Amino acid sequence: MNCKEKWLSLLTICRKAGRLALGFDPAKEEIVAGRAKGIFITSDASPKTKKEVMFFCTKYNVSVCEIGVAMDEIAKAIGRKAGVIAVCDDGFAKRFMELSDLKISDIDNVQ
Repeated sequence: MNCKEKWLSLLTICRKAGRLALGFDPAKEEIVAGRAKGIFITSDASPKTKKEVMFFCTKYNVSVCEIGVAMDEIAKAIGRKAGVIAVCDDGFAKRFMELSDLKISDIDNVQ
């Protein structure tokens, strides 16, 4: 099982546990409420979405990563298309971060 498959499998488990907020607005609500432990952005999310997520994550000190997974792959794994995923559990967030390749804060071209 490669890293992407592990990530998607963990996403399915996290969804069943009720520890996900899918989409920009639900993720933003979790960030502001202090429940989001990690934010993950798909590779095909728009630059505007990335910029707005970065703003809220920086403001509320929440870890954020860009993942090498497209929205369609998310939809196939959990049945709902989403470009922004909030994980609301410390253990799940830590494991997702370990499996994620690229932190969005390391990308210079986020506008």
